[in-house]
Amino acid sequence: MISIRRYLLRTLAITMVVAGGVAVTAAYLITDHELEEILDTQLSLHSRIVAGQLDPNATIDDYARMASRMGLPEYPAQLYRDGKAVPVISAESGSQLYHEEELKLVLGFWNADGSPRLLGGKWSDAGPFPAPLEEGFRWESYDGHRWRVFSMFDFASDTWISMGVRGSFHDEVVERITWNNLLPMLFLLPLLLWLMSRIILRGITPIQALSSQVQGRSAHDLRKIDNPVPQELNELRQSLNDFITRLKETLERERRFTADAAHELRTPLAALRIHLDNAQAGGEHSLQKAYVGVERLQRVVEQLLILARLDQVATTSPATIDLYPIIAELVAEMWPLAEERNQHLRLTGLTQLEVRADEVEVGILFRNLLDNALRYTPEGGEVEVELALWEGSPQLIVRDTGPGLPEALLDKVTERFRRAAGQGTTGSGLGLSIVSELAQRQNARLTLSNRTPHGLAVIVTWEQNQQQNH
Repeated sequence: MISIRRYLLRTLAITMVVAGGVAVTAAYLITDHELEEILDTQLSLHSRIVAGQLDPNATIDDYARMASRMGLPEYPAQLYRDGKAVPVISAESGSQLYHEEELKLVLGFWNADGSPRLLGGKWSDAGPFPAPLEEGFRWESYDGHRWRVFSMFDFASDTWISMGVRGSFHDEVVERITWNNLLPMLFLLPLLLWLMSRIILRGITPIQALSSQVQGRSAHDLRKIDNPVPQELNELRQSLNDFITRLKETLERERRFTADAAHELRTPLAALRIHLDNAQAGGEHSLQKAYVGVERLQRVVEQLLILARLDQVATTSPATIDLYPIIAELVAEMWPLAEERNQHLRLTGLTQLEVRADEVEVGILFRNLLDNALRYTPEGGEVEVELALWEGSPQLIVRDTGPGLPEALLDKVTERFRRAAGQGTTGSGLGLSIVSELAQRQNARLTLSNRTPHGLAVIVTWEQNQQQNH
């Protein structure tokens, strides 16, 4: 991908060139229009001044004197009588000095019938310039050139007066003005490009500094980025810091999980080896203990796999589900285990209860609750599962007649690998931790309380109003 600096420099350079081209084109068109207006005004004004100076009774000699004043070296004015050219004697006072641009401005006089009377030198070289047919402005072609002409009829002297400027003069002035605007831009363009390059480099320096801060860190350096950055990079820095925080939490969770899991697996493995050694030596009682150790190890592994899955899978999108068929199916599935231990397992409460949750995760949550209740309830005990509504919120309640939990442990038993002392060795310390995490993912609240005279009640309350039912 192209670098930001190169992209900005190239884009700004192209933009500047295009903008300059548009500006020059606009300047050319505006100048062309405005200059035409100015020249038209000058032609009109001077024609009226000349008309005001004409003597209605002027003779051919008067026009001859005018011709001698209008003539330029090598370009004498041409006097006509009865439509035919007559010689003109140059006056001594006729100026021999003239501006070259005067050759592009010409004055002419015609009789009322359109026959020429007096024409400037540039309007007589290739024959008389075309006579005006009406008053006003027009473009006229003559001798290979275009002329902008203003014509008017002077009734006092019964004379047509035309004054014109050659089109090339108009074009040259427009081009000259345009080039005068363009040349400074062409000279300044390299300087502007250099300045833009420096400005862009300075502008992206904070980005490079921020990149260096991240790139230069070791894999174990998860401190937040606190270096000052421009306002535009605040959100990027905040996003990086949020990512670092999440990464730190993830790594810390994995580190803690790995350490705890290693500890929990090491203990049953060591005990299992001892029991197997004793069983090999002939101890049948040790073989039974080894079986219990394998059972616990299997449970720990299963729970660890569930936790790993929950840590990796993002929160799912909830849907409206009915709890009763899910709970009833899982109760039926766990019924043989309760029967084996002569426990009384029953499902009470509502037979339809809708919640906004994920069906698979609700199944895992309830399975762990019911498994814990059956595991810690003694033989002949009772486990009750109830679906209820409390102040409009759906509830799943699991009650058992086991030993319960110490009051000091009720708020901490949902931590991973936290188990109450003296409750056997088959538990993994992960069941309620899984339930707690799944409850949070389902927007539910988990409540634990001891029962009287003994036992534990676990209540999962979905924080939402549901339609209930029957």
